[in-house]
Amino acid sequence: MIRVHVICEGQSEEAFVNEILCPSFYAQGIQLLPALIGRPGHKGGNFKFERLLPEVEKRLLGDTNCYCTTFFDFYGLPESFPGKKDVTDNDSITQKSSKVNQATIIKLTEKLGENVMRRFIPFIQMYEFEGLLFSDPEKMALGMDKPNLIEHFQQISDGFATPEHINNSPQTAPSKRIINVIRGYEKPLMGVLAALEVGLDSMRDNCQLFNEWLTQIEAIAGDRN
Repeated sequence: MIRVHVICEGQSEEAFVNEILCPSFYAQGIQLLPALIGRPGHKGGNFKFERLLPEVEKRLLGDTNCYCTTFFDFYGLPESFPGKKDVTDNDSITQKSSKVNQATIIKLTEKLGENVMRRFIPFIQMYEFEGLLFSDPEKMALGMDKPNLIEHFQQISDGFATPEHINNSPQTAPSKRIINVIRGYEKPLMGVLAALEVGLDSMRDNCQLFNEWLTQIEAIAGDRN
């Protein structure tokens, strides 16, 4: 069984990996091992490079047969994070993701070396975990037990090229759009319930960056054969 550590930004991402991704990848011979960045019991967030480095180092040097990846969003990265200042407003989401991913690889390689970094796969999502849920607005609303919000979620989705484009501001980020219409939105619980309803296939069909990340992880099994 191939082991892939998934360093998650928050509890929602960790729950998503456990409930949505783990069963699918386990069937392919890949065991995903999600964990929050930081000390045990910490709720995640504050995704500074200085906190990411020891997490990656601990996993890749502690187990020379494992792989490691990240699952956090561009929206929440501090300006000091590698590549963040190189991004411009005119960049596409692919360019934004690529700039941060490549800068992160370069910075980690300086610390850990090229040989170790062959087992690292960076992933930056745009702009929050909740964006993936808009892959199917109807099932998203039903998963949250809010059928009255189907039309509302559909209108949001229709306003963007893809769910991964739903944008980055304190007022318009995907989770803020949900919070505006669902009082007491419980992010990990309701987010995962909606994700289960939407389904992984729909997310992969509608979210290119997300699908490319999972394809890279799946390729590990092929490389081992």
